[in-house]
Amino acid sequence: RVKEAIQKEEKQKEANEKNRQKSIKEEEKERRDLVLKSALGSENKGFALLQKMGYKSGQALGKSGEGIVEPIPLNIKTGRSGIGHEELKKRKAEEKLENYRQKLHMKKQANEQAADQFRIRFKNKQEERKMEGDLRKSQRACQQLDMQKDIDVPKETWYWLEPEEEDKNDEEDKEDECTSSDLSVSEKLHILTAYLREHHFYCIWCGTAYEDSEDLSSNCPGDSAADHD
Repeated sequence: RVKEAIQKEEKQKEANEKNRQKSIKEEEKERRDLVLKSALGSENKGFALLQKMGYKSGQALGKSGEGIVEPIPLNIKTGRSGIGHEELKKRKAEEKLENYRQKLHMKKQANEQAADQFRIRFKNKQEERKMEGDLRKSQRACQQLDMQKDIDVPKETWYWLEPEEEDKNDEEDKEDECTSSDLSVSEKLHILTAYLREHHFYCIWCGTAYEDSEDLSSNCPGDSAADHD
């Protein structure tokens, strides 16, 4: 039933197309195309003159036959636009396409830059978390080693891990102390690492307490994680 309906609709369209009265422009175009497709006959004055000069149908022009075989095509302008309108239209279309390509390129660059910035931020965040963990590890080791030497008070308050305070006022004081410090996590880690190496001959990266400075310098790769890596 569907096929029959489609066939019936196509036949109806063909019938409507045949019965439709063509416009004057359509009839002119059909007659013009028919004339342009047909070859020139002997009734054409120009072709008759060529035949009198020895020209034969299908032969190239020129004394030695190096000229064209087919006539120069005739391009008839049917629209009402002025001269150069098509070129202007084509140029505008090319400019529009070029602008679209530039926008796509800029968007691609912006997406790549955003992805790079995200990777950098993510990497920095990971490194910062690692340094914070290394700092806590160094503070814990410093506290244990200082207490083994009967040192009750750290050289700096942040050299040791802060005990957990239940009193809210003490917590606020602790936050004030932390915010008052101008040292970053990396700076604190660097200072504390140097303190542990100088006073306790201890390297947090090796996890070893050496006998003296000579033993430390000869057996420890360096004073940073990069040296040990």
